[in-house]
Amino acid sequence: MKKKPVIAVVGRPNVGKSTLFNRIIRKREAIVDDQPGVTRDRKYQPAEWAGFAFDLIDTGGYVANSKDIFEQAIREQVHYAIDEADVIIFVTDVTTGITAMDEEIARLLQRVQSRVIVAVNKVDNEFREADMGEFYRLGLGEPYVISAMSGRSMGDFLDALIALLPRKEAPPEEEEKGETVHIAILGRPNVGKSSYVNALLGTDKQIVTPVPGTTRDAIDTRLRYKERQISLIDTAGLRKRARVKENVEYFSTVRSYHALERCDIAVVLIDATMPIADQDKTILQAAAQAGKGIVLGVNKWDAIEKDNQTAKNFEADINEALRDLAFIPMLFISVLEKQRVFKLLDLALTVYDECQRSVSTPELNRFLQDVVEKNHPPAYGTKWVKLNYMTQVKVNPPVFIIFTNEPRGIKQNYRNYLENQLRARFGFLGVPIRLAFRLKN
Repeated sequence: MKKKPVIAVVGRPNVGKSTLFNRIIRKREAIVDDQPGVTRDRKYQPAEWAGFAFDLIDTGGYVANSKDIFEQAIREQVHYAIDEADVIIFVTDVTTGITAMDEEIARLLQRVQSRVIVAVNKVDNEFREADMGEFYRLGLGEPYVISAMSGRSMGDFLDALIALLPRKEAPPEEEEKGETVHIAILGRPNVGKSSYVNALLGTDKQIVTPVPGTTRDAIDTRLRYKERQISLIDTAGLRKRARVKENVEYFSTVRSYHALERCDIAVVLIDATMPIADQDKTILQAAAQAGKGIVLGVNKWDAIEKDNQTAKNFEADINEALRDLAFIPMLFISVLEKQRVFKLLDLALTVYDECQRSVSTPELNRFLQDVVEKNHPPAYGTKWVKLNYMTQVKVNPPVFIIFTNEPRGIKQNYRNYLENQLRARFGFLGVPIRLAFRLKN
């Protein structure tokens, strides 16, 4: 697989970087809002123009010398993006002209001038073009006038951008073998999701601060681990949709649910220092309803005073609170102390393999005969309920169809019995099981 060039979009807040990002990748991927500082983490997306494929990075708005905790973190992320990129798009705003912050960014980019293209954004008509002359003062070569919102002059700009890409092909990388396991890191705000990803990667690829809600977009990171290809999706903290009022938080919540939809395994982190909350249950239930394999990571275990019964009692309390979700395996971890962070990943991969488990029809019908002999379904009215035949029709999640003379006679408690017996016989650790009953006389 050839390594694609990387292009980074940088600039001060609210100049239209994310709008330009969306325009280039041709979809609404980055969150766009009038409020400055919406984009925080670097966001990667593949893009293509005139037959040239590349990866595009959206970055947060650069604010020099700020003491704000987020703006300090964003500055670090912008530096990372500049170091990674083959070409840097420096986005400016024609409506405000050059600001002191633009000049600060320009000084930062002087050392990589040959890899910089200046985009003068919000040039929505030809009259605005007369104002672009001052942007030569940035000393970064010829500026290009564009309107990311309307798409004006984007073709010429992208042609110039592609011309800066390195033409020499990178040496081929080793082909990725096997499938990619997509693992979403989910949980309430401030439970350590980004810190967990950083602990796995050994880098500070995600912004980590002690303020809840730092991550707003879902960020994908590739990782090769034990000969397996993994895509980690760090997500914004999920909140009940009814409570999300800001546009930014709303779209972040939507992104998190989308991340859940496209993952194979949901690793849900909770805070050991706090009782399990309704919000935690909501996240776990959402993952189960989506048919995803689930692992529960109890983070901040280092902050708990312990004796030889602490973990056992904690696990019992969680299982009691979760009830129907008690099939989810849990592991006590400390991201801060790097305790069992890779064991949690191992557990997620084990659950992924369980999602692929397929049981033969003869085995299932022997199982069905055994469980019915042990506990026959109750009668439905005056009718004796018979379970005739069982087969698995799907994996990931596993779906089983049981043919019966009276589907309405199978109540929830008997469904639970069948599911528990299935798990006891065949496993399916951390995997939601689907049982369907069909009429067969």
